[in-house]
Amino acid sequence: MTSPELERLAGIGKLKREPGAQAEIDGLVRSARSRLTDAGNPALALESRFDLAYNAAHALSLAALRWCGFRSDSRYLAFQALPHTLGLGPDVWRVLATCHQRRNALEYEGYLEVDERLVVDLLNAAEAVYEAVLGLGPVGSEKG
Repeated sequence: MTSPELERLAGIGKLKREPGAQAEIDGLVRSARSRLTDAGNPALALESRFDLAYNAAHALSLAALRWCGFRSDSRYLAFQALPHTLGLGPDVWRVLATCHQRRNALEYEGYLEVDERLVVDLLNAAEAVYEAVLGLGPVGSEKG
């Protein structure tokens, strides 16, 4: 499956066309599921839960992009593509975009501002991506 938007991004070099590999996609989904389970553990530090949930959401977003036959070096672009890879709306990708900004503040500036509400919203968004990815089926099949 592809979309004009994904094709346009490939045309300007933001995405790379590359056939999806089922083993890669399955590995990304397995890793994400494990991280989401751990991120739901309230005994962990809030920052750890955020990190686990964020990385799970990214793995799932990348799995969707790979299923569609594209690859991106940009984490943010994997999130931005969700309307075109999984048909998910702004209620999901806006949360992920906010979390991407918070993650970058930590990675590049040493500052992380998270609270329980953001982690809950991130977990909900990641679960929505997970459910949508599960509905994709094997690589090369058409979404129903």
